[in-house]
Amino acid sequence: VQLQASGGGLVQAGGSRRLSCAASGRTSSIAHMAWFRQALGKEREFVSGIKWNGGNTFLADSVKGRFTISRDNTKNMVYLQMNSLKPEDTAVYYCAVRNGGPIPTTNEYDYDYWGQGTEVTVSS
Repeated sequence: VQLQASGGGLVQAGGSRRLSCAASGRTSSIAHMAWFRQALGKEREFVSGIKWNGGNTFLADSVKGRFTISRDNTKNMVYLQMNSLKPEDTAVYYCAVRNGGPIPTTNEYDYDYWGQGTEVTVSS
């Protein structure tokens, strides 16, 4: 599976941004997709995940009420709508695929494929 993330850029605090991730290749193997992020000098952290079939969603506490994950199975796309952005949301955002397991976990080591990352900078 190949993943291509896009949509990053510079946004003012309080603004919105939508990230997209296109999956290609052996997409029939996708069980879950997720977004992680990594800020400068920090470890990569889980942001949100979605079950590919069923659409159940999961959000990190830090983004609940502000971010929404969705997917379009027909286009093999996953999206991350980010609202009320804060400077602490500044990071490189990565999409990832997990081929098995019951849910999209928060552990990055459970994921099998990764996109190249798209950078989001939130100015104060």
